[in-house]
Amino acid sequence: MPRTTRMIIRDEKSVYHVISRTALDGFPFGALEKEKFVSILKRFARIYFTEILGYAVLDNHVHILVKMLPERNYSDEEIKMRYMACYGDDAKFPLGRIGHFRRKWASLSEFIKEVKQTFSRYYNKAKGRRGTLWGERFKSVIVEKGDALIHFLAYIDLNAVRAGIVKRPEDYRWCSLGYHSQTGNTDNFLSTDFGIVEFNDVDEKERFRRYRRYVYEAGALARADGKRSQVIEKDIVTAERENNFEITRTERFINRTRYFTDSGIIGTRAFVAKNYQRFKHMFQSKHEKIPKPIKGLEGLYSLKRLSS
Repeated sequence: MPRTTRMIIRDEKSVYHVISRTALDGFPFGALEKEKFVSILKRFARIYFTEILGYAVLDNHVHILVKMLPERNYSDEEIKMRYMACYGDDAKFPLGRIGHFRRKWASLSEFIKEVKQTFSRYYNKAKGRRGTLWGERFKSVIVEKGDALIHFLAYIDLNAVRAGIVKRPEDYRWCSLGYHSQTGNTDNFLSTDFGIVEFNDVDEKERFRRYRRYVYEAGALARADGKRSQVIEKDIVTAERENNFEITRTERFINRTRYFTDSGIIGTRAFVAKNYQRFKHMFQSKHEKIPKPIKGLEGLYSLKRLSS
């Protein structure tokens, strides 16, 4: 049976909800695999003409809410800069290929294919296996900005709660709400365009609070047919309402505790920098690593866990 043609809106900004499932049995994606998938997604999101609005990496499938941007928005010089970011500062841009890369990096199919293929190579090498990792080709849904978009975002961020993995969506580190909450949206990886026009009249902190309120209120709703109770427990939602959906100092601290197990080095800026130089040869990155402040933990800095 021939494949159905994918619905793609060209030459204008458009948002897609992408879903892709593994072909393997069980739940093959653990913490390391999920972390790697997010890092690959971040890498290609900086190269392709995209804005990542939301994502969730689960045990056997992934969700991505991505805005594709028109290729006409990018100059020839920008194309060359992204080429260097992709292939290295020493790479020589191939003459006559501007049009090729402009079209490629504006393509949803090319973006998702490159993310998935890169992850497949990592996974197969790490597991000593060959063969297909992903199931049938990814599914994509065109999403209208506004109520539909924020509904999709909330749906994606509530996945781990629905699965019973966590009780609060921001406690799951491999989803967009968890990334916002636990890292302070490091590197501005995620767009803070949550789809609602009135959100844009306030700063990013307030936009995030309003989005978080929306997620909790959506998670508090029970299905009308009675087949499933509310996703987020009633007492948790009530406590958040009383706190006006602000993240407290204690919650900020708890959300940063992952640094205590996932950082290679943690301490003052001077301590981290000194010890990085001591163990520099153990990091695979070719670029000098810089101590990064841990938001919510004043005066503390970290470097990411060693790749091994």
